[in-house]
Amino acid sequence: MRRCQVKAGYKKIPVSGLLAAVLFCCIPARAQPVHHRAWAHNVVVPQSRSFIMVHPQAAAFRQPVQISKIKVGVVILEQVATTTMDISLRNPSHARQEAELLVPVPDGAIVRGFDFQGAAKEPTAKLLPRAEAKRIYNSIVAQVRDPALLEFAGYNLIRSSVFPVAARGTQKVRLTYEHLLAADGDRVDYVLPRSESLDYTIPWSISVKVKSKRNISTVYSPSHKIQTVRTSEHQVAVRAGTQTRLDPGHFRLSYLLERGSVTASVFAYPDPKVGGGYFLLLAGLQALAENKTEHGSKIPREVTLVIDRSGSMNGEKLEQVKAAALQVIAGLDQGEAFNLIVYNEAVDLFSEKPVIKTAASEKQARKWMTGIQARGGTNIHDALVEALSPKPTRGMLPIVLFLTDGLPTIGQTSEVVIREVAIKANKAKRRIFTFGVGADVNTPLLEKIAAKTRAFATFVLANEDVEVKLAKVFRGLKGPVLADTSLKILGGKKGGSGYGRVRDVLPKTLPDLFEGDQLVLLGRYVGKMPVTFEVSGNYLGKHRAFRFKLDPQRATTRNNFVPRLWASRKIAILIDHIRSAGADTDRAAVRAAVATHPRFKELVDEIIRLSTEFGVLTEYTAFLAREGTDLGQRHVVMQEAQRNFVNRAIKTRSGIGSVNQSMNMQSQAKQQVLNPSNAYYDQNMNRVSVSNVQQVADRAFYRRSNRWVDSTILDKERKIKPKKVITFGSKDFLQLVERLANEGRQGSIALQGDILLVVDGEAILVRNPTTP
Repeated sequence: MRRCQVKAGYKKIPVSGLLAAVLFCCIPARAQPVHHRAWAHNVVVPQSRSFIMVHPQAAAFRQPVQISKIKVGVVILEQVATTTMDISLRNPSHARQEAELLVPVPDGAIVRGFDFQGAAKEPTAKLLPRAEAKRIYNSIVAQVRDPALLEFAGYNLIRSSVFPVAARGTQKVRLTYEHLLAADGDRVDYVLPRSESLDYTIPWSISVKVKSKRNISTVYSPSHKIQTVRTSEHQVAVRAGTQTRLDPGHFRLSYLLERGSVTASVFAYPDPKVGGGYFLLLAGLQALAENKTEHGSKIPREVTLVIDRSGSMNGEKLEQVKAAALQVIAGLDQGEAFNLIVYNEAVDLFSEKPVIKTAASEKQARKWMTGIQARGGTNIHDALVEALSPKPTRGMLPIVLFLTDGLPTIGQTSEVVIREVAIKANKAKRRIFTFGVGADVNTPLLEKIAAKTRAFATFVLANEDVEVKLAKVFRGLKGPVLADTSLKILGGKKGGSGYGRVRDVLPKTLPDLFEGDQLVLLGRYVGKMPVTFEVSGNYLGKHRAFRFKLDPQRATTRNNFVPRLWASRKIAILIDHIRSAGADTDRAAVRAAVATHPRFKELVDEIIRLSTEFGVLTEYTAFLAREGTDLGQRHVVMQEAQRNFVNRAIKTRSGIGSVNQSMNMQSQAKQQVLNPSNAYYDQNMNRVSVSNVQQVADRAFYRRSNRWVDSTILDKERKIKPKKVITFGSKDFLQLVERLANEGRQGSIALQGDILLVVDGEAILVRNPTTP
């Protein structure tokens, strides 16, 4: 294997440590530096949740060396990952200091390089044996008394030699290592452990290049939003989104190696409480080349654009929409079909039925669009009926792009009636992608019309360009590959009925898959015997079925992201039921009837239960994390939640305070990536988050006064008496740390302050120091 390449100005340094496989770990930063504390022959500074050691010649009153940013580059070649980490350090003091790094890593590290800028003695970095790493780690924890360091208990350590950091200067350190990635069938998994703490303040940039002799079907991260660029069928470039640079938690990346037309793999998490566990099925498509595969061509599209030309669309909005419509037509392939419909109080059609795109028909459409002017009211009902009435073009996937900038004011204006049209009058099963331009739209209506037809709603805010938003959606509809998808559950290896083996599968209706799409299904499985999923549909013009197996014996608590993602989607579905019940409740008496219905109370109760247990909060339930909220007073909690749902989900159906709800709910209903800070848009479209809830592995902890409380006993927190009290650093404490580390849950006792948690069904109080 090659040594890492070092930029000019860096010194290349030999390293030791040769084992079979490695998992790299660097611990992210705390916001404030801490005082120097003596350990062995050095002064330990656990700044940045990384181990940085400063030699004792540095006076105690000096500020310690700090980490300013971390850049990670990963190259994965045939299941071997080479990870290069550039760590930028800063010395804020007036004197030169020397530092040493201890970097936690799992078993089997192969270190390939340790480099830094400037001159010094020939330094080294070596992998410490497990016993020595454990001894050093325990000594650091005991001396520094910082619970944050416990997050990475159980890892081996890479220890560097001493390197200089100039006064008021910076230093760049580079560590390169390799490890063999874990594989599960056609799925390969990469994990970069990082702190799960919401105190995380150091920016990370992470990029990954995946190369394989086999075609790569899809790449997925359950932990961070990623941007993916496919450079060939065998190579994919991945970058963690800029908005995730401060997001805490391990960086997880999985990719599927292509096996046939559709490739899939299942992540399973065991949970005896639900009679089996949770699963996430990830499926990717074949890496298609030039619109064709050995099985045929991509499914052609029939696209109908429905454009609001009421008076409120006058000016720049209408011009943007007209430009976007022409851009969509231009983006269709020759031989695909299109139609144009414009409406105000009346409905006008370009053609009685969709026409095949040719140079002549495109020219006619451009001419027809030129004379459109904005005036009159908004007849959404009739426009929708006209769009759904024609027979679909044979062999094509029928799509409607429906735009409006206002509430229905002409003709049938009932929200319930209009949304039913999308179902009952939609004989051709057209996909209706809705666009709300501005805030004066009925967002639950647009959202429901789309959701019921395998589509989604898009909202264009006042400072956004309609043309840009519409073009982005249309690009995502390129090359339909698998349409009219359905799911069937079969039993075990021999097939047969799988009745009762899975439940609460989300989404309930599977989406169409376009070029580059992936399918992420979440649900709960029952029992310990294998389950077979059969996904079928129109694959490139032919009906085909694909089978994938879930083996509960392969379930592991390391897949702790699965139940929380399922809970997020489930909560969104329950909120949608409440929001839908608010249709046509413009009178207070009607809203009161909805709010007192037993079904409403049942939905709210289940939302509170799931939100509390999994630490997944929304704008309606964020008060659960508020200091002083006593979940033991169930009736008080229910009353506040019900008020929030009535005033917001039911009553508020248009305006910016409705747009934010629809954007939050759509994102959560199809959530594929964890949201550890519970970030959402508030009623003023500000991005806010919740800091008093900490998601740790498969647990959630709530901050109550000076301690953290396990969510499973939060409602009993004021009455419960811990079965055992364990003091930080004691023998019982170290045994608990080792046990939780073996389960991947050591972060549960890495929080600052006392922690009340459940172990083997019993409440245990861990007394941690509040500050290092």
